[in-house]
Amino acid sequence: ALSRVLAASEGPHTYWILSNPEFLAEGTAMQDLAAPDRVLIGGAPTDEGLAAAGVLADIYANWVPRDRILTTNLWSSELSKLVANAMLAQRVSSVNSISLLCEKTGADVKEVSRAIGTDTRIGSKFLNASIGFGGSCFQKDILNLVYICESEGLHEVAQYWQQVVDMNEHQKKTFSGRIISSLFNTVTNKKIAILGFAFKKDTGDVRETPALTVCHMLMQDGALVHVYDPKVKKEDALSEFRYHNMEIDDTRLVFEASAGAAVDGAHAIVVLTEWDEFKTYDYSAFYKKMMKPAFVFDGRALLNRQKLEAIGFEVHTIGQARLQDTRMRIPTECDEDAEPPAKKAKQ
Repeated sequence: ALSRVLAASEGPHTYWILSNPEFLAEGTAMQDLAAPDRVLIGGAPTDEGLAAAGVLADIYANWVPRDRILTTNLWSSELSKLVANAMLAQRVSSVNSISLLCEKTGADVKEVSRAIGTDTRIGSKFLNASIGFGGSCFQKDILNLVYICESEGLHEVAQYWQQVVDMNEHQKKTFSGRIISSLFNTVTNKKIAILGFAFKKDTGDVRETPALTVCHMLMQDGALVHVYDPKVKKEDALSEFRYHNMEIDDTRLVFEASAGAAVDGAHAIVVLTEWDEFKTYDYSAFYKKMMKPAFVFDGRALLNRQKLEAIGFEVHTIGQARLQDTRMRIPTECDEDAEPPAKKAKQ
């Protein structure tokens, strides 16, 4: 499109259109720019286009090894950006779909992820079950891919990639529904402590954050939502609610200066962002300040479930069944009193 616009304009200048998509992750952008996995440059498959791509490649070569600088045509470059994010999001939605199955069968999604992640063909990255992906890129790029597929008449392909987004929405709504049903089918006028509002740790970015859906559903049911996030301000959250046309009573949404203030008098703690500091809190102290029974809903599988249950919490961890030991214990030589299952059965 840009090429057509420029071609329609008369002038003495010569130009070439290049595609140079960025592959920078939120929170690590400077590191990703300084030491990228790859630099992708797309240009026209002509002598002039190749020369233009070469000029840009020479600039990157000042700090990026030549074997990491890839050149291709314009469409391949543009689609590579969309497909990279679509594939990463697909992994998230795939493991999240399995997390729901694990909760039904008694499997532990962490153990499943660990097992399949050791397969070198699969790898371990982006296999952590959660309440869903967020941020400005994943959903946007998948929907762009869906649009291109529909435009080219590839309806089945479009539906395939649309399912990645649909699964993400299903995960958020299922998790939110579990909170309400576990709290005796209503959260009306109950204080819920939300730990984390950003879509991931080490950033204050709330664009497409899963916390949006969770908090909206809770407030729609009448909950008093008290949020603590070390980097997110209430104004940013309200702006994102407005952007998505989600009407809320902002008097029911309170941003606290500390996790302790958010938890004080709460019926439940809901972990929505994997901030490292959340693992260091004194949950025994939190438990004493909460209403009973006290609940923890861990949407990131971040906390030690056994320790929380020992304190007295009712714990719901994403990808784990309730009240069932999901780890197989294999007797060792040290277990002198252990008897084989067959022997016990005969007794």
